[in-house]
Amino acid sequence: MRVPSETYNRQLVKIRHGQSIKVVMTGVMMAAVFVCSAQEDKKVALPITLPKALFEGTPGGIQGVRLDPVNKAKKRGAFMVPAGTALLSSKKTVTASDPVTLVGTLDQVTDGDKEGADGSFMALGPGSQWIQIDLGSTESLYAIMVWHYHKMARVYRDVVVQVADDADFITNVRTLFNNDSDNSSGLGIGRDYEYIETNEGKLIDGRGEKGRYVRLYSKENTADGANHYIEVEIYGKPAVK
Repeated sequence: MRVPSETYNRQLVKIRHGQSIKVVMTGVMMAAVFVCSAQEDKKVALPITLPKALFEGTPGGIQGVRLDPVNKAKKRGAFMVPAGTALLSSKKTVTASDPVTLVGTLDQVTDGDKEGADGSFMALGPGSQWIQIDLGSTESLYAIMVWHYHKMARVYRDVVVQVADDADFITNVRTLFNNDSDNSSGLGIGRDYEYIETNEGKLIDGRGEKGRYVRLYSKENTADGANHYIEVEIYGKPAVK
């Protein structure tokens, strides 16, 4: 937007609590406000690089799961995020409910390798388990991508994603996704659908929530008793203080 060369005063009258308050802004100030607002409102498609697909078509034969009856076979379209949104989680520290992994290491969750081949994933033991990513500072979160395992079709149970201000998840905990329909993991009844793992991963809307720590839960899967993770990508921007 072109800023006018001359400055001039404009009086804006705001009605607040029944009183007229006179606000004086110069033309340059108003233009700057409009430019900043336009930049904040601009949305762009989130650039997601997908790993190679290891099976084709819609897998079947998975019983006892609550899939979305409308969108279970629909390809994901573009996901719009504020301009300037970037990957925040690369190489960030990962901790877990069980520090001893069955397969691989925790740092594989944020190492950038999203392929489904052996050696590209880690696994925690049976039961309800979580991994946690420390972003290092408070950020505004817009999207979280999760790849549990996509070498074969399976559904991970009780998937819950939360964000918090502290590593112990006591302060200002917010739930972004929860498909635990019977509260068997004790985190509340979830309304989200279960889903079949593919190379597209699962995209979870961060809704602009602010936080430093992201925790992801699961409770085994329909193929075995383990909790796998190939990669987690967290996208956002520095939080405005």
